[in-house]
Amino acid sequence: MTLRHLKIFVSVFQNRSVTKASRELHLAQPSVSLAIRELEEYYGICLFDRIGRTIAPTEGGKEFYGYAVHIVGLFDEMEKKIRNWDAIGILRVGSSITIGTHILPALVKRFQKQYPYLKVEAVVGSSAAVEEKLIHNEVDIGLVENTPEQPDILAEAFMDDSLCAIAAPDHPLAGRDQVSLTELAGYPLLMREKGSAVRETMDACFSILQLQIRPAWESASSQAIVRGVAEGLGVSVLPFMMVEEALESGLVARVPLENPIRRRLNIVWHKSKYLTENMKIFMEMAREYGREN
Repeated sequence: MTLRHLKIFVSVFQNRSVTKASRELHLAQPSVSLAIRELEEYYGICLFDRIGRTIAPTEGGKEFYGYAVHIVGLFDEMEKKIRNWDAIGILRVGSSITIGTHILPALVKRFQKQYPYLKVEAVVGSSAAVEEKLIHNEVDIGLVENTPEQPDILAEAFMDDSLCAIAAPDHPLAGRDQVSLTELAGYPLLMREKGSAVRETMDACFSILQLQIRPAWESASSQAIVRGVAEGLGVSVLPFMMVEEALESGLVARVPLENPIRRRLNIVWHKSKYLTENMKIFMEMAREYGREN
């Protein structure tokens, strides 16, 4: 018993005629009759009563039709969905917190204008968490703030970014023309949590200067750090896009660093991942966003 048998049976049942079914399916009548006979032999039941030139489904035939029509319908739905997966499927994107807050919403909105029936699922977390999800195939593409550590993860820079030192408006460093990281480290530091891309970058910078840092605050929330800085609890270094509004409003002041800290934001994916057309288009949109900004 095959799917072909079921399709023929459904057509004969719906048309109440072998002749009409053969025309609908573009098959010879003997082929249609043979398929029905094979089904009856396979299940050991009579599916149609044949009276002269007319046929009518038996009770067993009616019961069988209830299953067959759903199986055939499910197969047709699968065919349509899989063949059009790039237009109606799911795109899973992982993003670091900074990118997820300031870049991802605009990218997803732009993408869904082109693919309105494609569902986009986003997961926002640390860059390390995004890498883990790529390894376990829990997301298709990632947007992160650092260079991946996992050898199986490929990366492509799509945008330049800078880190910005901030202090309270009345802080002694706020009026300076330039400040070194060593001077900055002389004040209580409010830092992102370990494992975050910003923390890794800052730890590397302090390590190069052979500075041992013990943060006054550690937080996964950049906004909590900005508020702490605004209250005069210490200084911090965060992505510029995370503090831009606070700087414009005067909540905090920028502290110009003697050696600006720049980095690149990356598109990341697993080296064994098959990149569908919609994944490639999303990646290209990320590149375009980087060029525009």
